[in-house]
Amino acid sequence: MSAASTPVKAVLFDRDGTLVHDVPYNGDPDRVRPVEGAHEAVALLREHGVRVGVVTNQSGVARGLISDGDVRRVNRRVDDLIGPFDVWAVCPHGPDDGCHCRKPEPGMVLWAAGRVCAGPADCVVVGDIGADMEAAERAGAHGILVPNDRTRPEETAAAHHVAPDLLTAVRAILDGVPEGRVPAHERPVGTAYGTATEAGDPFSAGPADGPGPATIPPATTPGRGVSAPGAGRGRAVDDSRGRPT
Repeated sequence: MSAASTPVKAVLFDRDGTLVHDVPYNGDPDRVRPVEGAHEAVALLREHGVRVGVVTNQSGVARGLISDGDVRRVNRRVDDLIGPFDVWAVCPHGPDDGCHCRKPEPGMVLWAAGRVCAGPADCVVVGDIGADMEAAERAGAHGILVPNDRTRPEETAAAHHVAPDLLTAVRAILDGVPEGRVPAHERPVGTAYGTATEAGDPFSAGPADGPGPATIPPATTPGRGVSAPGAGRGRAVDDSRGRPT
């Protein structure tokens, strides 16, 4: 990426499986365990003046497995260990509720971007599954996939950008808005987004003519279930994850 690249104004992270190890339908703050490099990655963004937020599906609320209060307590713990985050967006709905906030719908991404006064095109969504990347694309934002053992091979293959870990993703983001269908690797940032590939490189570049972000009318109100967080930490908005559904 060149020095003329457009600066990223906000990074919106998925929660479970991206920032913290995934515990299905977790309502216990004591079970929150950050993934390696999560605190450092978020701190690096804040040091560079990039706003940070979380967009998360929490269908356990709709299923009656956890409460809104459980979600808020877990989110506070994530804030304590990794944050603070500038915005939280949580979808408490189930997959059949027809809401506009649950990823892969774009509602939470659009709403969170608005809360930090950033256009979707100036935002990057970092997540571990295809629903995160699809939500980013539908919103007109950029996406970087950080796969784990729950990420399907086809999701990795379809992602426009892939990084092996959070710190690699963040270092690439700080070089500017991702462009083209070139994944990030653990090489220096300039090389990671360059055109050169290496034989046998598991993160080598895919086709250069991949589809661009979808064009979506600006959202004026958040989807059902997305609400503004209160001032300060501890009053975070709800969130629900794409898998398990």
